[in-house]
Amino acid sequence: MSEQPGFSTHAIHTGQEVDQVFGAVVPPVHFSTTYAPDGIGNLRNGYDYGRAGNPTRTALQVQLAALEGGNHAFSFGSGLAAEDAIIRALLRPGQRIVMGNDAYGGSFRLFDKIHSAWGVANTPLDLSDHARVAAELENDDAALLWVETPSNPLMAVTDITALAEIAHANKALLVVDNTFATPYLQQPLSLGADVVVHSTTKYIGGHSDVVGGAVVLGSDDAAADLAEKVAFQQFAVGAVSGPLDAYLTTRGLKTLGVRMDRHCANAAAIAEHFEGHPAIERVLYPGLASHPQHELATAQMRNFGGMVSIQLVGGEPAARKVAEATRFFILAESLGGVESLMNYPHEMTHASVRGTELAVPENLLRLSVGIEDVTDLVEDLERALAGL
Repeated sequence: MSEQPGFSTHAIHTGQEVDQVFGAVVPPVHFSTTYAPDGIGNLRNGYDYGRAGNPTRTALQVQLAALEGGNHAFSFGSGLAAEDAIIRALLRPGQRIVMGNDAYGGSFRLFDKIHSAWGVANTPLDLSDHARVAAELENDDAALLWVETPSNPLMAVTDITALAEIAHANKALLVVDNTFATPYLQQPLSLGADVVVHSTTKYIGGHSDVVGGAVVLGSDDAAADLAEKVAFQQFAVGAVSGPLDAYLTTRGLKTLGVRMDRHCANAAAIAEHFEGHPAIERVLYPGLASHPQHELATAQMRNFGGMVSIQLVGGEPAARKVAEATRFFILAESLGGVESLMNYPHEMTHASVRGTELAVPENLLRLSVGIEDVTDLVEDLERALAGL
């Protein structure tokens, strides 16, 4: 018998012990903001105040750590709150983040508009240019290498193992945003990353009904030291997930594996069907043999995910028209829910990077492919494209 349970077994059982009082299979949600000690200074199971700790949040954090193959996890009120905690915990004024030049616009906004004002600089560059990455990290101020793979929304796949080696050779830390892939499809810690960050709002929550973020760290002594710093930020700044948010995220995690299987299958079918369509200039999906990092994605990921981006032949007018013409693909921000969503990044999720080297092509649409019947999704896109 295997010593370690499989992914979905972990997701359903780890941190989810049967309630000892009533035998409830689903652990209760603990809404209390404060906890009575057993005498002054004698806390019951370590809880005293909701910002410092909550049993529902603890259960989620145990789940997250197990699924990412780590020892420490921290749940925050949003993905950006999680990212902010990493920067505050690990960097000081005068230091610098080296990041991909196709990163999520919200991450770049956080780094460039908030932390740069406090002396933490950033350098966006092409992370596939390993020589350039190494040259940047040789500078003493470059302390953090920030990787998003697959990237949002250009679907670039970055070699985590290679960049971990480059970062560590230069005494820098590697952070991987694993939101698109999820721990079900990709395990950055096992590939050498020091820190994993998630917007749990997306696939982990999975139902478009809860906002959250997470930081996960490994199991060695260095990870324990980093965990202490992140834990202090979580406690001192207080951007924690509330108990109901933690419960909803836990519920989503329990079905992550089966949902991702369907997301991947649907996305692959759509990518394959529309590659070569006369109205589409390019389909961006790591599962296609035409994707420039297809072989890397095959080696690094279990499957290729549920996100597909398309670039329209007709430019911005065509992209706008298609985005507003679908029935089942809902025009909306965010991604990773059971329903299919369509986003026009140039005006929506990535509006903050217009005019910078991170700007998204104006003819690009990002599809978050849901778990509906794929024939309905294909027909929906065909109808919208036929209207051009």
